[in-house]
Amino acid sequence: MRDFDAALPQFEAAGAQVVGMSTDAPAALVAWSKELQLKHVLLSDFRRQVVPKYDAMVTDEKSPIQRYAKRAYFVIDKNGIVKFIKIMDNPLNLLEPAEVLAAVKAAGV
Repeated sequence: MRDFDAALPQFEAAGAQVVGMSTDAPAALVAWSKELQLKHVLLSDFRRQVVPKYDAMVTDEKSPIQRYAKRAYFVIDKNGIVKFIKIMDNPLNLLEPAEVLAAVKAAGV
């Protein structure tokens, strides 16, 4: 998250807004945002209404992390069209902001 925060000026220059989403409770996200001094928006999908629509939720009933959000990256244009999707199988794997920024620029967002 801090890497994306550091890259905010580049995303803004490309006409993009960085938004994080988690299935954590809103209060947890507020505390985490304050602790990390994040500048970008964090949204809570605590009721899991959005994450499954993007196939970004663990649905295996045998998994110890069932109903948790997967680490995922999306570029969505101003018309709501998804232009880039990268869903990580391992939550420890992270994309570099430069890769997402390149997708933003390629999408013409």
